[in-house]
Amino acid sequence: MSPIILPSELKNLPTENLVILDARVGKDVYRNYLEKHLKGARFIDLDKDLAEIGENAAFGGRHPLPGIEKFAETLSELGISEKSHIIIYDDKNGANAAARAWWMLKAFGFENVQVLDGGFQNAEKQNVEFSSGEETFEKAEIIKRENWLLSMSTLEEVENELINGNSAVIDVRDAYRYRGESEPIDLVAGHIPGAINIPFSENLDENGNFLAPEILKEKYLKLLEGKPENLIIHCGSGVTACHTILALHHAGFEIPSLYVGSWSEWSRREGKKIAKEI
Repeated sequence: MSPIILPSELKNLPTENLVILDARVGKDVYRNYLEKHLKGARFIDLDKDLAEIGENAAFGGRHPLPGIEKFAETLSELGISEKSHIIIYDDKNGANAAARAWWMLKAFGFENVQVLDGGFQNAEKQNVEFSSGEETFEKAEIIKRENWLLSMSTLEEVENELINGNSAVIDVRDAYRYRGESEPIDLVAGHIPGAINIPFSENLDENGNFLAPEILKEKYLKLLEGKPENLIIHCGSGVTACHTILALHHAGFEIPSLYVGSWSEWSRREGKKIAKEI
């Protein structure tokens, strides 16, 4: 199954076992959800459901993963079972919490998980049916899992891989953040020394939709000099990094490792070097 689904394809899906998740973020996001969302969509919260935010971002970053048992409870509350076909959207072209939710669901062991191409805005343009207010659905049995199934890298592993030259570390933040010109979210501007910058926005076309798989494949093979293996992907807090992981999977590559703590952890950790290109 492709990790990306078009709005036209969504409109023709059978409703049995279909679960749509609204993963938008921002101010008054739940009120916005109640005002308008894809028909049947269930709201999932980045900060509460897709992360377990700690007291000190120097250890885990701004959006550390929740415990797998807690995530299993969240899935139960959302009515997600092992039979579910899950479609996720946000209003950032899948680049924010939709990609993070996709990654977590895949890491939990789900196969039938897709992100809506172009997100909320594209669904509006393509006349997908919308609704408002609360949605009613039944809880599902809690699914037992002991470990996340996708690769993750710790700060120490990222540092060792860079020192030893065993992996390519990709920073998917905007270029001005990578260069250290300014930093709108974290405390320090710059990047991890040795990381290369491929902004996640380059996964999209001029309309905000994912590039075709063959174009993405050609692009990344060129950028990575024909070596798309042994990759570690990071961003600011392990959220938009998942957009590039999604794009790489869409292009036919193996799912690379995610550095969840990302720049928000590295830049706060005492003694870690910071590079700039200004």
